[in-house]
Amino acid sequence: MDGSDLRIALLSGNYNCVRDGANGALNRLVATLLDRGAQVRVYSPTVRHPAFPPTGDLVSLPSVAFPGRSEYRVPLGLGPGARRDLARFAPNIVHVSSPDPAAHRAVSWGRRRGIPVLASVHTRFDTYPRYYGLGAIEPLVTAGLRRFYRRCDALLAPSESFAQVLRAQRMNYDIAIWSRGVDRTRFNPGRRDLAWRQGLGIGPDEVVVGFLGRLVMEKGLDVFAAAIDELRARDVAHRVLVVGEGPAREWLEDRLPDAVFAGFQAGDDLGRAVASMDVLFNPSTTETFGNVTLEAMACALPVVAAVSTGSTSLVENGISGRLVPPGGTRQFAEALRRYITDPEIRRLHGEAGELRARDFAWDRINGAVVDTYLRLLRRRPHARAPARPASPAR
Repeated sequence: MDGSDLRIALLSGNYNCVRDGANGALNRLVATLLDRGAQVRVYSPTVRHPAFPPTGDLVSLPSVAFPGRSEYRVPLGLGPGARRDLARFAPNIVHVSSPDPAAHRAVSWGRRRGIPVLASVHTRFDTYPRYYGLGAIEPLVTAGLRRFYRRCDALLAPSESFAQVLRAQRMNYDIAIWSRGVDRTRFNPGRRDLAWRQGLGIGPDEVVVGFLGRLVMEKGLDVFAAAIDELRARDVAHRVLVVGEGPAREWLEDRLPDAVFAGFQAGDDLGRAVASMDVLFNPSTTETFGNVTLEAMACALPVVAAVSTGSTSLVENGISGRLVPPGGTRQFAEALRRYITDPEIRRLHGEAGELRARDFAWDRINGAVVDTYLRLLRRRPHARAPARPASPAR
């Protein structure tokens, strides 16, 4: 068997409604699968004005806006049309990428037919309640996730550190690694642009502490702001550059009135923005991999990050950045101070990170997913029977 034998039904909560690391990875995966001769059908909510064109055939699922985060959609289920389309498509692999109602129905659909079901885990949903004053329900969320993931034949985790967390939580015991790649033509030190910085009011000799990502509280914005306050209290000269958009932007602008907000950046503009920073500060503990960390490393930036899943698989403490216990405001500030005041250590750690980033090529990384699909099919030979040709997506 090879990739051309695969017929994959991919369930996504927001395949192209918004642009984030998870959706980018899924679209790149579909592109790789199609290049290898696989047939893929994606089932996901759709919106009138998506963030970007979808890769591959996309079948719309009924959905509602997520409460308080209307840019995201919650698929309510498969619906009769999607079920008919699934039956015609006749997949030999079901791949679910978020624990939503449609994914639950798809897991049941696959299990009833003896079709292998794979789940990729993109987000630490179990940690979200603590950022919204609901920490008491975290055990319930974890238990619900466990029930969902244990009904799957295998999981894909984006880093070994996160896979260890999933094993400790007894989510599943067949966990493969689907890492993330970085586009080196877009993210590299040569993208640094001092004229662009100057256009934002940042001088050529000012040291820039950067934040990159969606502006939502679960990204650790409160810790970020507190650490910057600590730097100011120590009279450490620096500038803050925030790249990204989100519902918490107004909150962060109020907390850091002197910061420069560059807004949403994409494509080559994003590579320029990252390379024009001097150090990336990523205090988030909800990352499963840390795409932004890898992108910064590819641009030869040292990274100050929380000790958490994802970051510990990318940043080598004291070599390519600094890892600080979550919420350690003063420790974050001290790590940032060292990079701000010592250009030589900033350069050395940035170069070490750039060297590490060379290991993350998308084709090889997505090939690991193909290998996992084929392994699951070999365990269920009856799932490999020839299927009818796919009908056009509707």
